Amino acid sequence: MEEKTETAKKQFTYRGKTIEELKSMEVREFSRYLKSRARRTIIRQFDDVGKFVNRAKEKITKNKQIRTHRRDLIIVPQMIGMRIGVHNGKTFIPVDIIGEMLGHRLGEFSLTRGKIKHGKAGVGATKGTKALSKK
Repeated sequence: MEEKTETAKKQFTYRGKTIEELKSMEVREFSRYLKSRARRTIIRQFDDVGKFVNRAKEKITKNKQIRTHRRDLIIVPQMIGMRIGVHNGKTFIPVDIIGEMLGHRLGEFSLTRGKIKHGKAGVGATKGTKALSKK
């Protein structure tokens, strides 16, 4: 019997293009593969995306953390592999950019509202606890 090797893993593609092919494209060329809303946004703000990517690459070479308040930036292939701190209104949440995030916005991965943990009902919240003393 033949053993399956780890090299037989399926390689990630985005709309038929590998990550290497996508990284070699410029931002406007990549926008052709996005859905209409993201494509229009990229075309409008391609200068901002390019500046952000260049600034992020500079910070990576200096071993500095990349932090941003720009939650509306569309994720492009040049960002894959970066760890970006995205502000959620209170703190910077570290987000590791992977291929599946292409075309989404940074803010989608830095949630602004935390999970609610419901505890026990307080004194007076139920009919059985109204008779208890409130001390």
